[in-house]
Formats: sequence, structure tokens, C-alpha cells
Amino acid sequence: MKRLLVVTGIIVILVLVIVFPGKKWARGHVNYKTAVDDHPLLCTNCHLHIHKRSPFSKLDYIDYLSPLNLTVSADGKLLYVVAQDANQLLVTDAVNGMVLHRIPVGNKPHSVILDSKNSTAYVSNQWSDFVSVIDLRSFNVTDSLSTGNGPAGLSLSADEKSLYVVNSYGSDLSVIDLASKTEIKRLSTGNNPTGTQLSPDGRDLYVTSRRAAINTYGEPLLSELTLVDDSSRRVRDFVKMESAYLMENIAFTPSGDLAIVTLIRPKNLVPSIQVERGFMMTHGMGIIEQKENGRVIQLLIDEPNRYFADPFDIVITPDGKRAFISSSGVNFITVVDIDSVRQLISESSPELLSTYSDHLGISSRYVIKRIETGANPKGLALSPDGKILYVAEHLNDKIAVISTEKMETINTIDLGGPRKITVARQGRRLLNNAGHTFQTQYSCYTCHPDEHEDGLVYNMASKDMGRNLTNTQSLRDIGDTPPFKWNGKNQTVFKQDGMRFSTVLTRTEQFSYDNLDAISAYIMTGIPYPPNLKYNPTGDLTEAQKRGKLVFERTTDNFGNTIPENNRCITCHPGPYYTNLLPADVSTLAASDDSILFDTPHLNNIYASPPYLHDGRARTLEEIWTLYGKNDKHGLVGDMSKNQLNDLVEYLKSLRSPDYAENTSTTKNKSYNH
Repeated sequence: MKRLLVVTGIIVILVLVIVFPGKKWARGHVNYKTAVDDHPLLCTNCHLHIHKRSPFSKLDYIDYLSPLNLTVSADGKLLYVVAQDANQLLVTDAVNGMVLHRIPVGNKPHSVILDSKNSTAYVSNQWSDFVSVIDLRSFNVTDSLSTGNGPAGLSLSADEKSLYVVNSYGSDLSVIDLASKTEIKRLSTGNNPTGTQLSPDGRDLYVTSRRAAINTYGEPLLSELTLVDDSSRRVRDFVKMESAYLMENIAFTPSGDLAIVTLIRPKNLVPSIQVERGFMMTHGMGIIEQKENGRVIQLLIDEPNRYFADPFDIVITPDGKRAFISSSGVNFITVVDIDSVRQLISESSPELLSTYSDHLGISSRYVIKRIETGANPKGLALSPDGKILYVAEHLNDKIAVISTEKMETINTIDLGGPRKITVARQGRRLLNNAGHTFQTQYSCYTCHPDEHEDGLVYNMASKDMGRNLTNTQSLRDIGDTPPFKWNGKNQTVFKQDGMRFSTVLTRTEQFSYDNLDAISAYIMTGIPYPPNLKYNPTGDLTEAQKRGKLVFERTTDNFGNTIPENNRCITCHPGPYYTNLLPADVSTLAASDDSILFDTPHLNNIYASPPYLHDGRARTLEEIWTLYGKNDKHGLVGDMSKNQLNDLVEYLKSLRSPDYAENTSTTKNKSYNH
């Protein structure tokens, strides 16, 4: 009753405002916010859907399950599903589709694996930095294993004495001894790893990486697969994957002759408006031959005039005949005939294979079917006999059940998530879908994986070729830090993602106003930062960070002179978001830039966003000043010692979202799980 009265009161107030003299003011207000003069005059778009802390906002939010990854028991009877936004492992009857157990785990669980006896499950908790150990007889969590930062992909060693944990934020691999339950090694990997797989012979462990190595703009993109020797638990090699990134997951053929990884080939060196020529993003797979001097080959799963954006997971049937790839940005499963792939690569010269890596028509040689799914298909799992494929529909709270023989969906398992699709949930679906881009070339997720940023610099040519290079900015926590874009010309997300978005980026029709409202609602309310467990897990700063904080907030230099107010760090970067929301000249414009001021960026979790500056020329935080801030216009640093600069950088790395200011690392973010 109370809620009904509140809603009724709001409606009455809104009607009064709109019908009477306030209507003219409201029209002008909406025109300013949306940068158009025909957006529907509906106050709820902003005053209900995009406020995450108002009393009314709670009427509009629902917590969803968001299944991400899953696995199947050895007898094929049970599914173990990671419900990322519910912080649960769902034990589900694969036959009748009933959820039998909902086991609480850590914050933002990522992956699940089982031991060979199917007596223990391991669940990585990406925002908690530990793995939950679950007894599958009692279905209780019996232990937790500490890991590095951002645990994601998991694998057991061949002897099952060790657990490998891919640390996505730390860019390393924890090797945990299961007898002592302690981490015995931490191995460096490629940048932002998430997936891992042990070869069928138990000899090699591959670890994927999503972000490319930081490089000078103009040089070829290079990402790395990490190859670990399982017997010695040591890194044996780094396999280079040229002109590709976002390698999410990897699978081996049962015979072990091929390892296949999902990937994206970005064309970030050409102007973004070339998207209508098929130049912006292509999607495919990397094939690593498992033999001496084996080749690394890339093939696309796209077609001419039709792209299959954001390949996420890959599984291969027990007979080694077919691979299934989830194209999460277009809601399809791509079916690949592996014998056709073998035939193609065996008969092709290195030069021809190089051509095929960008050839949109070559997929007709090996792609044999596309199977449509529900929203945002992510993790895949095959039944032990390979006849059934299970698909985690991440933003649908369901599991698709697909016959691998018929290559069609035969059932859907409802995991019991909310029936209602809120405005923000619809916005999240839009952000993760490429349907609004020319020929579905890419989604927002493609450049903003996990709503963060991809670490690349793009030629956002809206005026001249080769001008105004742009370092991708994170979408996390931006709702409270308008304006937007590096030049701050977009006062709201409505403007940012409206006509400008379709003109410069997607090259198709702009969002309908309903969809624009939805994606704005999601961006403004639903994208929190992960806890900064690497540099500030509890809020207690280290001694170096405390010294750096003093430098950050100082008002006098090392010689006792007063630092002009506009040249102090704290002036332009005050908490809690560490931005004053104002434009500034920090003397970092390049010759190829238009003459503009830069919108002061916020700094929370800045450690996770290299490279730095508007065009990504600074590879590290240190380089902002040691290479590109020598004139003291980006804060006074010329008087500082090297130790002081080190302390300042340590403090900057400690900055974290205000959502965690009053609590510890176990804090549940205060945003909602749309």
C-alpha cells in the first residue's frame, strides 16, 4: 500500500508539472539533456530510471541471476551453473530442468570445474580473490582458497594435485597445492587472462589473454597465449597472436592436434567510420597446431555483410568433428566442421592463410550452421556423450539445450530469475548486443569488455584522417561524472549515445528513444567498479600510499613555495571520484589533435586502465610525468624526487570507488545487478 501511495504521488506531481506552466520549462530541460527537440517528454526516463540512490529508484530495480559459465557432471545428470549476479552456484537437474540447490559463493563468481570423481567443485570468485571449494555430496562450501587478483578460469593439473587459477586482474596464474591448500607459485601470463585449458595428454596448459600488450599506436597489435608445462608448473612459452585480442576461451580437439581459441581482430588503426566497409571489427578463432614448428592460424567466423560479434566460449565434441562457438554479441551459436578446417589449413600456403585471416568469405568452407539463442550466450558445456550442448544465456537467466546432431534448440531450462525485464536490464542487453551496429560488426561490449575498456586507441575520425586519436574510456561508475567524451562535449549519456553514436560509430539508424532511454539507464546506474583488492583491499593505505597522498594533496613544493591552486593534483581531482568535472589544459595535445580542453577524467581504479592520456601515449602512470609532463602543466612534479613520484603513483593505484569507502573488500557494491 505504501509503495502504491508513493507511486501515485509521483504520478500526480509529474502530471501537474507537465500539464501546467512547467511544461515549457520541462521541454527545454529535456531538449538540453538529450540534445534533440523531439525526445518524448516523460519525466520517469531520468527521474526514475537513471537514479541509483533515490528512494524511488528501488521501485525500478531487480537483481538478476546472469548465468555466465557452467559444467556438466560425469553422468550427465547435473548442471553446475555460475550465477554471476546472484553470487551463487546453481545445481540443476539436467533432465527435468529443476534447480536443486542454490549454493552461496563469493562476489561475482566466474567459472566452475569438477574433479574427476565429481566429489568436489571449485568456483572462482572474481571480485573476492578466492576459490570456493564445494563438497558435492552435501552441496556445502567446505573451504576457500586464496588466489591472486580477479580469479576467473580454472583447471586441475593432470594429477589433480594442483589447481590452476587464472587471475584476470593481476595478469598471472596461481598454482595452488590442494593438499596444503596454499598457493605455491604465481606465474606471469599475458594481459588480462580469463580462460584456460589443459591439453588431452595432460602435458600443456594454455592460458588466454584479452588485452593486447601495450604498444605504440601504429604498430601491429600483439596478444599472448601463455603455455605452461604441467609437470614442472613453469611457463614454457608465450604464443604470439598478431592483430588480435579478446581471446576469451580455448579448447583442444580430443586427439590433441589442435588448440582453438576465440578472438577478435580489431582494425583500430583505420578511421572508425570505415565500419560500413567492413573494416572495424572481425571475429574468429585462432588455431594453434600442436606439433613441432606448429603454425598459428587465424580464421574468421563472419560472413560477407554479416558479422558474429564477440565470440566468447568454444567447446569441441568428443568425436572431434564439431566445434561450437558462442557469439555473445548476436545471440547465435556458430557450428564449425573441424575436418573442413584441417583440410583448409593443410592445403593452404602460409601466404594464403595470412589472406584468410581477413577473408570474410572463407567461413563458408567450415561453418555449417548458426543456431539462435536467447540474450547474450556465454559459457558452453557438452554432455559426456557430446549429444547435448548447454548454453548459458547470460542476460536471459536461462540455459538453452541444443541437440548437437540436429543442430537445433530442443529445450530451455528456466533458472528461476525475475520475469520482469526492467528498463536498465533492457539497456544492458542492448549494450551487449551488436544489433545496432552496421551489419552487426560490434557491440558496446567489444570495446568495453565487462563494461570497462579494451586498452586500445582508436582513430575516431569525424573530421580528418589520422586526427584525434582516442584512448577508450571505461564505462564503470561514469553515471556521476558528466560531461562525457575526452572533450566533455556531451553533457549526458543521452547525447553521448544518441545521434552522435550512430553517425561516428555504428553507421546505422540511431537508437529508438525507448532503447536510448534503456541504455542510458543501464550506463547511469548499473556499472560499478570491482573492489580494488590489489592495491587497496581494506581502505588502510600502505606507508608509501600515505606518503603519496600527502604529495597528491600538497599545497607547497619541496622548497616551501606555494603551488598555484590550479596546478595541484587535488584541485582538479578531488574525491570521491577524483574529478572536478571541469575542462582543463594539461599541455598534452598532440599535433594531430584539434585545439580542445580535456574533460578531467575520474581516477578510481585507475591502475586497471593503461595506457593513459587521451591518446594512450603514456604506457604507465609514471610516464604521464616522466615523458609527457615535464613542463609542470599537468600538476607540479618538477621539484619531486623519484621516490616522491613513486609514492604518488602508489597512492593513485590505491584509489577505488566510493561504494567501498566505508567497508572492506567483502563489500557488496551498492549498485544493482541489472
